[in-house]
Amino acid sequence: MQRILLVDDEVALTQPLGDLLRREGYGLDVVGDGRAGQRLVEANAYDLLILDWMLPELSGLELCRWLRSRGDETPVLFLTAKDTLDDRVGGLDAGADDYLVKPFELRELLARVRALLRRSLTLTAAAAAGDRPEDRDQAPSQPKREPLRWEDLSLESENQLARRGDRAIDLSEKETQLLDYFLRHPERLLTHGDLSRHLWPGDDKPSSNALAAQIRLLRRKIEAPGEQQLIHTVYGKGYRLGGGPS
Repeated sequence: MQRILLVDDEVALTQPLGDLLRREGYGLDVVGDGRAGQRLVEANAYDLLILDWMLPELSGLELCRWLRSRGDETPVLFLTAKDTLDDRVGGLDAGADDYLVKPFELRELLARVRALLRRSLTLTAAAAAGDRPEDRDQAPSQPKREPLRWEDLSLESENQLARRGDRAIDLSEKETQLLDYFLRHPERLLTHGDLSRHLWPGDDKPSSNALAAQIRLLRRKIEAPGEQQLIHTVYGKGYRLGGGPS
């Protein structure tokens, strides 16, 4: 049975949501403040955390940052009344995997839960298959892939490391996937659909502004003040690496 931790102080939401998740066969713990959620995370293993942004004692954002700081990759879904792009970027930057803006349909949340739990199962399967440092040391060496390059930007996808001139840039997994795709298609218009399908394959897609938030996170890292803009918005269509603004 997959286990979910729901941290939200809004009883009018947690009661019907809890009933739904239990009917779907998930094991569920529910608490109403961030400190209690932190204690449960320290004591138990969960497959998914569902966090409200605004919580007593410790906010969902702080709880997510704490989780990632200790190397915990458990998927995190934010529930929030904050609906600006800056808020969404802040949540993703803290390490969240997806978010839903209140109010939302319970069936939409259930679809997001299923998608994130599939990722959790993949991580668990990789660990069970022996993806450990000692196993990697004994594995046959693989030829190192050449970095992808465009002008003064390069990317080592397997290391999640980019360089802009002499500046090293650490990237998240999604930022790496996004930049890799751009570098393989320079000066080509990549539509919103192209990019969304690449970042989130399958039937369960994140909310509509997730792509814009990921683009903004990537731009913040690879386009420092004073540096030339590389990713250009093609309004109403998508984005392009290089080629100047449209």
